[in-house]
Amino acid sequence: MYGHGAAPPTRSSGTVITLRVLFPIAGFLSCGLLACLPLFRVALLRGRGVDWLLAWVSMPVSIGCLAVVGSVPEGDHRSDIALATVLLLGAVSGAYFVVFDIRHHRALPPTGPTPPGPPAYAPPGYAYPAVQPYTPPAQTPPPPYTPAPPPRQPQRPAPARIDQVRAELDELSDYLRRHEDGR
Repeated sequence: MYGHGAAPPTRSSGTVITLRVLFPIAGFLSCGLLACLPLFRVALLRGRGVDWLLAWVSMPVSIGCLAVVGSVPEGDHRSDIALATVLLLGAVSGAYFVVFDIRHHRALPPTGPTPPGPPAYAPPGYAYPAVQPYTPPAQTPPPPYTPAPPPRQPQRPAPARIDQVRAELDELSDYLRRHEDGR
């Protein structure tokens, strides 16, 4: 239905909780007439023959008990037994559904069903060899073009701070001598 290898959409937790409430309520509040609904749901999910048998047997039991309730006088004890049986059938089928549904959803992985993987063991000659995806050989791209820098003129190192201070003091003293001689 969903195509090859595609998983069906997962239900949200709100949908799961709603179904857990509605199926048991349908079985009990219909006075057991719909007690087969939760049992059919379990049979569909589990797929076991016992569950299908329980679901199919619950229908004539509930119809038979309701027929007894409607056919005997109100004060007859058979009416009370039949009504208790049909209500008990609705409650038990609802409880069975809730217990199964909780266990069923705990057993599922949190992300939903996973696609089947390769077998853990295959006899020689019965398995396909592992196919690796094609990856081209790694090549490094050429570096981007950068022009060669022009040759630099050799620079003379800057004089140390003490040499600079000495030169300035020499200039200042020459200046002062010239001005004193000119006076």
